[in-house]
Amino acid sequence: MSTVDPTAPPLDAPAPHTDLSGRRRLVAAGNFFFRWRNHIFPLAFALLWVLSRPRPAFGTFRADAVVDVAGFAIALCGQILRAGAIGYAYIIRGGKKRRIHADALVQEGLFAHSRNPLYVGNFLVFLGLFVMIHSPLGYAVGVPFFAFAYVAIVAAEEDFLLRRFGDVYADYCRRVNRFLPALGGMRHTLRSMHFDLGRLVRKEYGSTFTWLTLALAIEAREQIAWHGVREARPALAGLFGAFVVLVIAYATARFLKKTRRM
Repeated sequence: MSTVDPTAPPLDAPAPHTDLSGRRRLVAAGNFFFRWRNHIFPLAFALLWVLSRPRPAFGTFRADAVVDVAGFAIALCGQILRAGAIGYAYIIRGGKKRRIHADALVQEGLFAHSRNPLYVGNFLVFLGLFVMIHSPLGYAVGVPFFAFAYVAIVAAEEDFLLRRFGDVYADYCRRVNRFLPALGGMRHTLRSMHFDLGRLVRKEYGSTFTWLTLALAIEAREQIAWHGVREARPALAGLFGAFVVLVIAYATARFLKKTRRM
């Protein structure tokens, strides 16, 4: 658990000089992004990627390969964080009728160390993909856009949860970090809970397939842009083989889910 600050004011107590109208606008933006995120986020990422011209990082292919590995590692860390949150104590983030909703306040699993591990994981996935693209547009527009969008969504959820659960949620906010997971007690948390692999596969196979496919597509586009199709054929063959493996894994997971065998 994160360290408690006994002097911290309750969440619903405005700090001195807080711009309440600004907070309300942020909440309104969060509700908008939450409702339309499945349309806006893919469209925004696709547009920024298409408009970004492939260029070797720091002017060399070797440096670019290092940057690509670093970006993939960042995205993978985001996926691991999401896997831990879903596998140990899943919280329904889909809302109800595309609106923020919660029947219970989940405080177990990774939610005992971060109030928003799923959103942190999502942002890390997008950040990692933008690092792989390595374009000024992605860094200047894409990363700030997704950071703002998730901050706004979290503000909207906090507004809802405070009204829904009152002092219980306010106390939870005082004990647990909003974003950065606290590592203290993490080992005890993981050992004391059962990891539900079936639930993880059922919930994550689609989004995992999507971002891994994007990572392969980013690399394929770079190879073609720098070397041409003919010279890039060996690399493209390897990327296509990895994509085939992804498709098989996706189809298997979907089959197991639809036939209720997992």
